[in-house]
Amino acid sequence: MNTAAKNPTLVFIPCFSGAPWSAEQLAPYGEAPKRTLRLPEGVDSIERYADHVENAIADLDDYVLVGDSFGANIALALATRRPRGLRALVVSGGFAANPIDSKPMKALAQAMGKAPGPLYRQLTLRFHAHRLASPFDGEGQVPWSEARSRELFLANTPAASFGARVSAVFTADYVDVLDRIQVPTLLLTPSHDVLIGENASKVMLAGIPDAREVVLARTGHMFRFSHPVTYAAAVENFLAAP
Repeated sequence: MNTAAKNPTLVFIPCFSGAPWSAEQLAPYGEAPKRTLRLPEGVDSIERYADHVENAIADLDDYVLVGDSFGANIALALATRRPRGLRALVVSGGFAANPIDSKPMKALAQAMGKAPGPLYRQLTLRFHAHRLASPFDGEGQVPWSEARSRELFLANTPAASFGARVSAVFTADYVDVLDRIQVPTLLLTPSHDVLIGENASKVMLAGIPDAREVVLARTGHMFRFSHPVTYAAAVENFLAAP
């Protein structure tokens, strides 16, 4: 994709925490036009999250969606609408439908999504942070840990929003409409991801007509946080490709 004539705005869609991408994560993109946003609270529908993003970027006529994890599902949903101005799509650690295929794990996730106050903070978030972790989190440009993941959610994600987003994941399914995405698409995949698993990227790669995958070695699901420079280089290489 030749972006020499005009640089599109990079629109960064948050992960499950709902927090906007940080200055540290955006810095590697240099002077490129950038925009990020916070996810609304208490919303239990991917379509409504996609509405929120679409409204927030209604003034843009040339942009690239970059969605991470839960944000990748939102970006996919919006891309299937073929919105005006969408030039390309990047999804990292993402999925087209609920990636949890184990019935016991589904039941556990639903139960933990309903945990109140102290149980949410002490049990749900510790378990979730453990599922997000990989052996490579400490090797990146920004060493990461389970404790830092839990802190991210404590600071940004009320229990009600966590539960609502669990419901959104469980009810979203874009597998049968992936062929509506008619822009070049990068699937950015960590080499170790217990939370999402290997099948999610295979489904998207098969369903999106112009999709390619890059697997980043020695990274985990939180690679946007732990490896922001490596992550940004993969995105920039994709956008610079013919």
